[in-house]
Amino acid sequence: MGTQSVECDVLVIGTGASGMAAAITAQARGLNVLMVEKEARIGGTTARSGGWLWIPGTSLAKAQGIEEPEGAAARYLQHEAGKHYDAARVGAFLRHGPEAVDFFTSQTALQFDMPPVFPDYHAEAPGGLQGGRSMLTRPLDGRELGAHIGELAPPLPELTVFGMMLGSGKDIWHFMRMFRSLESFAWATRRMARHGLDVLRHGRGMTLTNGNALAGRLYRSVLDRKIAVWRSTAAQRLIVEHERVAGAWVEREGARIAVRARRGVVLACGGFPHDVSRRAQLFAHAPDGHAHHSPSPQANTGDGLRLGESTGGWVDPTIPNAAAWVPASVTTRKDGTAGVMPHFIDRAKPGVIAVTGNGRRFTNESNSYHDFVQAMVRACAGQREAGAWLICDHRTVRKYGLGCVAPAPMPIGRHLRSGYLKRGRSVAELAARIGVEPQALEGTIAQFNEPARRGEDPQFGRGSAAYNRYQGDALHEGPNPCVAPIEHGPFYAIKLVIGDIGTFAGLATNAHAQVLDRRDAPIEGLYAVGNDMASIMGGNYPGAGITLGPALTFGYVAGLHLAGALNDEACEAFAESVSSHDQ
Repeated sequence: MGTQSVECDVLVIGTGASGMAAAITAQARGLNVLMVEKEARIGGTTARSGGWLWIPGTSLAKAQGIEEPEGAAARYLQHEAGKHYDAARVGAFLRHGPEAVDFFTSQTALQFDMPPVFPDYHAEAPGGLQGGRSMLTRPLDGRELGAHIGELAPPLPELTVFGMMLGSGKDIWHFMRMFRSLESFAWATRRMARHGLDVLRHGRGMTLTNGNALAGRLYRSVLDRKIAVWRSTAAQRLIVEHERVAGAWVEREGARIAVRARRGVVLACGGFPHDVSRRAQLFAHAPDGHAHHSPSPQANTGDGLRLGESTGGWVDPTIPNAAAWVPASVTTRKDGTAGVMPHFIDRAKPGVIAVTGNGRRFTNESNSYHDFVQAMVRACAGQREAGAWLICDHRTVRKYGLGCVAPAPMPIGRHLRSGYLKRGRSVAELAARIGVEPQALEGTIAQFNEPARRGEDPQFGRGSAAYNRYQGDALHEGPNPCVAPIEHGPFYAIKLVIGDIGTFAGLATNAHAQVLDRRDAPIEGLYAVGNDMASIMGGNYPGAGITLGPALTFGYVAGLHLAGALNDEACEAFAESVSSHDQ
């Protein structure tokens, strides 16, 4: 194996949103940047994500007349993070987040749309808002990437229809209603026809949405700025000289290369969702590290965390939730491989409930995915497995779909034959199919149905929170968009297991995204962003995009700091003002 050496100002390891944000920002300030990516394609977890970013106080919100109440965002984050609240890093996020959005939307291909109403997940909590903080990446025509379109990682197959990416906004709304609305039918038909033509001409869909659009827009900006990107290149160890990180050894095309970075190295490797040993250490529900199912890229094996720890960095094991939990179901793809389907919105639809193995409900199913999994873990304490079953009737599954099962007129036979979808002519028969005591499940559904006919859920309060109602069905005929009885057989169930959409437990960093040692001193020349950086949310999940919002922001912050372009006095003053609002 040959040995080579190259030089740059900044080495960025990883090409998700945080890594590309750091690279673009540093290059815009005149630095020479090299990016390396372990995978053959660009985008990491970002390319599979929903593409939402949670950033308070942006110009996008102000343009819609949404003004942040003074100190509200800091109060909300303090409420969410609890004892893991870090006023300095929160201050940096709240100060630089709006700046980052303005920079990227004015200087790069990145564009966002902000719905006027998308509530925080705990909008009723102190400082929570009904809208103005979560924004969605605008769709991108893949042709804008030209010949580089094949270098972009694809979306998660389970979140596509015939390989077609559906946007989190109008796309899903129209497809869910295509046989109930002439307008929606026309929209969906045009969308499918355009996708079919793209596949014929280009071999893939060219309307990029959600996280694929975010990764695509950032990659377009990387290409526009002629930032060097080495794909299929693994970082092996950091180079430390004179007590500072001065680069890294990487392996590329069979050669070991010493990449010397004059200003520093940015770790943006996507956290540790597929690091079995660290999962065993930090995931209470998976003491062997295996009882967990992540839809994140298989290459996200904790490389950044290990590199940081090798130079004195550390990961806090006391964070209450080491990952952003999501209930997931495991399906078999047409090629025979296993797929992991995250359940984001189906749980909130009227006519759907969840039960554990004892046949009883355990939480408000319309709550956020992160909250739902925490309730599931508590309900399954002492049991062999932390899991649950989503239950609905025939009318509901054909109206809304469930997990990988698409609504009518799409067939459901393949999912029944594979065992992914369980069916029973009666509730008792379904219970027997899923290993639940029939009388228990019959009793649960009877208890649920009587108030559900009035649109009520006295047991757990479905529809009582703004986020519940947003994810329900606004066109539902009943008084509650999240509640309908389960009474039209046959009946169906899908098994839920625990997954994640990114890890929270990352390297300790300061407000400049510098990695800290055990004495809280910055390790010179080393930065961590995205899921390699300890989440500022303290293990909680306050709203849509709380991973990608800080990822973009702290990528921007790291780029500025590497370029010597941060105004430290202004940052400290802002952090102090945030702290004063927390009191």
